[in-house]
Amino acid sequence: MKPRDNKPQPRAGEIELQDKVVSINRVVKTTKGGRTFSFSALVVVGNGNGIVGQGMGKAKEVQKAIQKGIDDAKKNLQTIPLHKGTVPHEVFLKNGAARVLIKPASPGTGVIAGGSMRSVLEAAGVKDVFAKSYGTNNPQNVVKTTFKALEMMRSPMKVAKDRNVDLNTVFNG
Repeated sequence: MKPRDNKPQPRAGEIELQDKVVSINRVVKTTKGGRTFSFSALVVVGNGNGIVGQGMGKAKEVQKAIQKGIDDAKKNLQTIPLHKGTVPHEVFLKNGAARVLIKPASPGTGVIAGGSMRSVLEAAGVKDVFAKSYGTNNPQNVVKTTFKALEMMRSPMKVAKDRNVDLNTVFNG
């Protein structure tokens, strides 16, 4: 993914990341010789402070699939803007059959989101948010759509700079 607003893409070696396995899927390929089992793992990594990445790994063993997913996620890191522990503004995104709504929430609300969206938001370090996914419940599509929605977020400082106003004007009207 390309970094938004010409921000430099974070490097995985420079920050400490926690990983979270969103889903593991067992895949079976039937051949003349019998069935061949393999696993795919969807993994989210983040530093809990606005940097998050997602990746997919496939292998014959679960642990190798998870490790490949972590390595892939570290290659796809992105920075999202956070404002007082929540997202700066509401965003609704439709991507294929997955639709995602992310709204800021007041302090103390917590992360109100379902399964795979919760993993992404917690890894990113969002403390208070309302989030809802509509349409598909396929974890891969929901995670991908959540990432695209977070990528669309604009920080309050960037909005103030673009509009040539001070930061208080952005929040108060």
